[in-house]
Amino acid sequence: MALTLLSGGLVVYSYAGFPLLLSRLSRGRTLPGPVHSPADALPAVDVLLAVHNEEVVLEQKIRATFATTYPRTHLRLLVGSDGSTDHTNALLARLATEFPQLHYTAFAERQGKPGVMQYLSAQATAPVLVLTDANVFFEPTTLFELVKYFANPHVGLVGANVLAPPMLAGPNQGITAQESAYLARENHFKYQESVIWGAAMGAHGGAFAVRRAAYTPAPAGFVVDDFFTSMAALRAGYQVLLNPAARATEDVGYHVAEEFRRKARISVGNFQNAHEFRRLLWPPWRGVAFAFWSHKVLRWLTPHLLLLGLAASMALVARGAGWFWQLALVGQVALPLLGGLDWLLRRAGGPPVAGLRYIRHFYVMNAALLLGWWRYLRRQRSAVWRPTARNQHAGHGPPPRVGP
Repeated sequence: MALTLLSGGLVVYSYAGFPLLLSRLSRGRTLPGPVHSPADALPAVDVLLAVHNEEVVLEQKIRATFATTYPRTHLRLLVGSDGSTDHTNALLARLATEFPQLHYTAFAERQGKPGVMQYLSAQATAPVLVLTDANVFFEPTTLFELVKYFANPHVGLVGANVLAPPMLAGPNQGITAQESAYLARENHFKYQESVIWGAAMGAHGGAFAVRRAAYTPAPAGFVVDDFFTSMAALRAGYQVLLNPAARATEDVGYHVAEEFRRKARISVGNFQNAHEFRRLLWPPWRGVAFAFWSHKVLRWLTPHLLLLGLAASMALVARGAGWFWQLALVGQVALPLLGGLDWLLRRAGGPPVAGLRYIRHFYVMNAALLLGWWRYLRRQRSAVWRPTARNQHAGHGPPPRVGP
């Protein structure tokens, strides 16, 4: 009985209790100052971008970067092309003649994202680095909104408010709505953690600024380098913030299988980071440790907690437990089956049912977490990546349907 209550309670706390607590604690608070004004002498910025076969979005990305309000005389874009086999390198060569602030390196063999970022960061000379992805597009004020908080010497890293672009409604969006809602909710939680503890739990890897003195590249073989860099800054004693005004857009996943593959890969990195920063988890009731447990570690352990609760409920019912535990067991079995019903409806060409789609998304992504944990235990990890289907189409319209 205790195991069932404990496992269920921890899942409910992580997904519902902790957000309510954040809302209460952050009420009336704002991000810490001081901040730069546009009239100040702003620091130089080096934007670091690792790419692999990004010909579809690369030109748009580069033009959007140089179209920001940040003084171009204070801005460089350093690009590493990681064994690209499409027209990425030719695009970089052409655009480098148009933008003298663009410098690129084409690697003949795959290095993996951490390897490329280590190389680019070694070439960087600016006091502030901005790390970004090819499919994440800045608004005109994004760079300034990221950099202005570095007027505060205690701030080591500032994350952007990365959201999905406006979408057209339609039945062919797969899990786009669920991924968009997840992204917006995560950004809000990180902003609240910023104003409460100065400790946002990980910047979005597609757009964040870091003080070069606070930047620690992820070791070779680390999968989730953005979370590593954020936690390394916290470990070094710096504040990590998310600024909602630093807006950027990113196409989110729409194909379940593609997003499952990506989340399983990220899950490997989650457990790498949990081990690397385990000392930040104690004592668990203080600042960074409390947020780390509540926002991240319990989420990563949710599939284990769900399975533990299911096993405990089955044992209770087998031993003759009353109607309450029988009903609890029915609910634990029925919810994932409802997610399967969503899959069957989609295969049959039926209309999507929003509630079922969210249930399916929850269980599929937790299955990806569990698979990533298993791969972590078996040391099946690689920092080599390829672009997902979410950034294989130009513009921000709805992507083509490629399957259930």
